Amino acid sequence: MEKNMEAAKNTTASSPTFASPLFSFSNTGSASFGFGFDSGAPPPPPAVKVQPSEESPVASVSMEPVVVDDSLTIYKGRVSTSDVFGVTDSDLVPGKYEGGLKLWEGSLDLVKVLNSDIKEGRLLLEGKHVLELGCGHGLPGIFSGLKGAGLIHFQDFNAEVLKCLTIPNVKVNLFKESSEGTCTSRSVGFFAGDWSEMDKLLLCGDAEKDKTTSGVTEDKTYNGYDIILMAETVYALSSLPNLYRLIKKCLCYPGGVVYMAGKKHYFGVGGGTRPFLRLVEEDGAMLTERLNDVADGSSNVREVWKFSFK
Repeated sequence: MEKNMEAAKNTTASSPTFASPLFSFSNTGSASFGFGFDSGAPPPPPAVKVQPSEESPVASVSMEPVVVDDSLTIYKGRVSTSDVFGVTDSDLVPGKYEGGLKLWEGSLDLVKVLNSDIKEGRLLLEGKHVLELGCGHGLPGIFSGLKGAGLIHFQDFNAEVLKCLTIPNVKVNLFKESSEGTCTSRSVGFFAGDWSEMDKLLLCGDAEKDKTTSGVTEDKTYNGYDIILMAETVYALSSLPNLYRLIKKCLCYPGGVVYMAGKKHYFGVGGGTRPFLRLVEEDGAMLTERLNDVADGSSNVREVWKFSFK
């Protein structure tokens, strides 16, 4: 299944250069919309906010447990691609479906690392503003809510994924049993669309203003997300510039951190944690730290990294 996804995510190669006052790098897709589409693919859908009341009737009725540790279990639904998108046995339909209905290994890796960092005093989620990019099931974001995050925003390419899977999962795990449907966290939001357009709806940390034209960091604090979470989002090489650009726009400066889980390489597609890491290091605006390696035989080697502004 995973090989089918990777084969479908091949893109045509070209090398126009993107440049900004903060960073520059090569964009390997002839028309990168944030998910590795080629010029023959339809344009990306507009960025939209999805309301919790828009939960789809296709949503799973039964929930499956995901045990984090002895004291914490997260519940998730299961929805088929045939019911939602009219396709069977597929992890990807370019321009239509980006794999959000599948629970990828990196999502669980990320939850485990977050849990470990909290237990060892390296991470505090209580009261924080959290964004999960490419959320799918939304387990890392849900975990953040269970640990007291004050605001959680879930983003996925497909509004259908949010309506059929993410919103039901969030309601089961985070919403109190009340007629008002009150959430245990102060605020939860859902956003669908491409990374190239998403900053128009999400909290922005004004990262592009965090340096003067001379490159000297100004002594200012900006809004944005305290923590950005993403699992298995770096599979397509052509999507990485838009993803990194969005992170820098939305991450709180200073003090914001990014947790990234994914495979070291996605064969046949060109993406992976290492290509994304090279992009970050070449930019030079962020510090990088590897938190975990996973080689359990269920896939090629997976990693969890943390990034923060210098």
